[in-house]
Amino acid sequence: MMTSIRLEQTRSASRLARHAGKRIGLVPTMGALHEGHLSLVRAARDRCDLVAVSIFVNPTQFGPNDDFARYPRNLDRDCQLLEQEGVDLVFAPSVTEMYPPGAITFVTVEGMSEKLCGHSRPGHFRGVTTVVTKLFHIVEPDLAFFGQKDAAQVAIIGRLVRDLQMAVEIVVCPIVRDPDGLAMSSRNAYLHPRQRKRALLLFRALDRVQQVFAQGETHAGKLIEAGKQVIAEEPSVQLDYLEIVNPETLDTLEIVSSSALVAGAVVVGTTRLIDNIVLARSG
Repeated sequence: MMTSIRLEQTRSASRLARHAGKRIGLVPTMGALHEGHLSLVRAARDRCDLVAVSIFVNPTQFGPNDDFARYPRNLDRDCQLLEQEGVDLVFAPSVTEMYPPGAITFVTVEGMSEKLCGHSRPGHFRGVTTVVTKLFHIVEPDLAFFGQKDAAQVAIIGRLVRDLQMAVEIVVCPIVRDPDGLAMSSRNAYLHPRQRKRALLLFRALDRVQQVFAQGETHAGKLIEAGKQVIAEEPSVQLDYLEIVNPETLDTLEIVSSSALVAGAVVVGTTRLIDNIVLARSG
């Protein structure tokens, strides 16, 4: 069975591949892999000669009340799935490898990191951009593959790459959903059947926003209110946020005149879930 390798082995393998003229693709994950992750792997395989997958539950993107300790971990299963997908390299570092004792350097995208999830999870995106920067330095990929489900993360990493002039192309792949519409997430494993049914409210709220927009409404406040009415149908589901923003800057919009990101987060039981859709004028 495929096994994971450590930091220096990963760096050496990547450099050998680069010297051989191979195109390197990286899929960063926190493990507990599902079909959404595997869709990223397949996209990387289609476009790259060598596919690397990182598996690292990054402590710096979790707050004191987050689920770092109980976040699902199953490295053996993950490696088995990745072997079946033809992945070339699995990088599963330890915390001390990624954050040597005494490390005090972090990477922050100022102004964007406090928006959407960053508002209710202070420091979250600082942790994300720091670990992604480290991964890019270690693997040196030509392309890095991320899912649209984490739309705010995608926008912030895109800005990180542009501002620091990193030689990596960010590839964003569509959200993968279960047949009932629930966006696939490692955290879905926390949900018991009744909670899972309630979790669908966020997707239904986004769908309602899409319907109202398709009927001609462009005022963001009215669109958001339509979505919030759906979530209010189930008092046990706590709304964190539902916002309409510019997909690249994450700035809030008052009027949807072109493309807009509708992003939301809810808490079902003790499980925090996110989802989003993109609104675009046709014609």
